[in-house]
Amino acid sequence: MPHPDRSGGGTVSEAIEERARTIKRVTLTGAALNLVLALLKILVGVTGHSEALVADGIHSLSDLLSDAMVWFAAHHAQEAPDEAHPYGHGRFETAATLGLAALLMLVALGIAWDAARHLFAPATLEAPALLTLYVALLSIVSKEWLYHYTRRAARRIRSDMLQANAWHHRSDAVSSIVVVIGIAGTLAGLDYLDEVAAVIVAVMIARIGWDLGAGALRELVDTALEPERIQAMRRTILDVGGVRDIHMFRTRRIGSMAAADIHVMVEPRISVSEGHMISIVVEQRLKREFDEITDVTVHIDPEDDEVTPPSCVGLPLRREAVAILDRYWEGIPEAAEREDLRLHYLNGRIEVELVFPLAAHPRAAAREGLKRALREALAGERRFGRVTLLFKQ
Repeated sequence: MPHPDRSGGGTVSEAIEERARTIKRVTLTGAALNLVLALLKILVGVTGHSEALVADGIHSLSDLLSDAMVWFAAHHAQEAPDEAHPYGHGRFETAATLGLAALLMLVALGIAWDAARHLFAPATLEAPALLTLYVALLSIVSKEWLYHYTRRAARRIRSDMLQANAWHHRSDAVSSIVVVIGIAGTLAGLDYLDEVAAVIVAVMIARIGWDLGAGALRELVDTALEPERIQAMRRTILDVGGVRDIHMFRTRRIGSMAAADIHVMVEPRISVSEGHMISIVVEQRLKREFDEITDVTVHIDPEDDEVTPPSCVGLPLRREAVAILDRYWEGIPEAAEREDLRLHYLNGRIEVELVFPLAAHPRAAAREGLKRALREALAGERRFGRVTLLFKQ
């Protein structure tokens, strides 16, 4: 059954589908423009003898491959969780971002190699035609528009992958600026400036690829969310009624989404149902107030088991514990009249709460005598601690 969207505008599945449609629409627009610019720059660069413009055209052509990768990732990232991918398919976006980074690095290496080859062979240098300058200017305007168009969509749907592709467009716009300078300088008589511009473009592309790749790798190795984001989440959790403290708070990104695993300390003697209710409220508030959080695991703790190792490990569980108590209390017939028996595992021992009907023990002296008898029977048993008797109407 589809879950309501946190924004109140449909279901989560509908929001994911709309997100995928947005990515595909923006990517298709970028692909069409990249194809036109790439062909134009390579054609005019070759005929107009501009190594820098040809390099810029290859950069634009590489954008086509990156657009195809983004399209592929957007198609798979929208798929619902399944047995093989219980946390969803958000990491397809991460893989695509890493692929984009590798692509940028390879393109940069190729451009730098070709430009350097011409720099060391002066006889191969030719003055570019004036048309190459106009095409480079057109590229700046077109790619800068595409950068802003893609970035706005990336912010709206919180897509790191689309954000990476936006910066890919920006790198092409910036590289075209360098190309304009190189072509203009060469036309003014500085013969090497076109090739130098090509090398500068390569370095800029490599830097962007490095930054994007580093971010994707951090996500793939489950790096936590930003410290200020985690602090904001801690404040949200501590505002939930019944939460005493938080420890072992872990987060990780899954594409544009994130998961959280929290140990929440509560009063040690509350009921199971109250503890469960607290965990539900913690989960709901995190998902409501932090858009990227889609999966929350809340572990309810009566003690801080991060500072002190679990002290009750090895103590008997309920079935065995009750059997042990019954053996110690077999000489006390009133013990069998209990209506309820509650166990609290705290500080390395089992505390026991017994509930008796008040009608069976109307006199205070009898109640005190029963309490004393039950406690004395357990005096030599170190696995059990305090024994509390409750009498209800």
